[in-house]
Amino acid sequence: MALLLRISRFIDGLNEFIGRWLAWLVLVAVLISAVNAAVRKAFDMSSNAFLEIQWYLFAAVFLLSAGYTLMRQEHVKIDVLLHRFERRTQIKIEIFGLLFFLMPFVFSVIHLVWPLVTKAYIHGEMSSNAGGLIRWPVFALVPAGFALLGLQGVSELVKRVAFLKGAADDPGKKKSQEKTAEEELAEAIRAKAEGARP
Repeated sequence: MALLLRISRFIDGLNEFIGRWLAWLVLVAVLISAVNAAVRKAFDMSSNAFLEIQWYLFAAVFLLSAGYTLMRQEHVKIDVLLHRFERRTQIKIEIFGLLFFLMPFVFSVIHLVWPLVTKAYIHGEMSSNAGGLIRWPVFALVPAGFALLGLQGVSELVKRVAFLKGAADDPGKKKSQEKTAEEELAEAIRAKAEGARP
């Protein structure tokens, strides 16, 4: 179990690293969008490549951060019944969901999308828009993102089994020092407001 927990920590670290760096792509997309809009208004010119790179970046953020989102437990959960059970039963239900819903879905998507990625790469598929971008990199984001999600699913399974065996803390319990994205944003706004006061 110790080896599996080390692997789990490695996967968590990988998705943490990727998730933190992907946040910068949001800024890049906003800057590209702003420059593109300004050039279009000021000089009445635009580029399909600039328009397409925005949704390429959005796709990268959305797909590649899925594992990070699962690790941070920030994905949407609709809990109608689960909270009524004791914690060990909740963990068993989560293990069932990871094994029989998440993992098959991940493998199915990768299996179905991979031929499209290789076909686009081999044929050098380009956007149908004039001046558009090549397509295979954005297609490749789908299996890459789902692979990271699948890896994180493995990590979550390990953590939950370890909890049931008494070898790890509750994987659903947030660390005391860990703040939600909303808490981090609220603190940043508060700090900025306090810094602006005379």
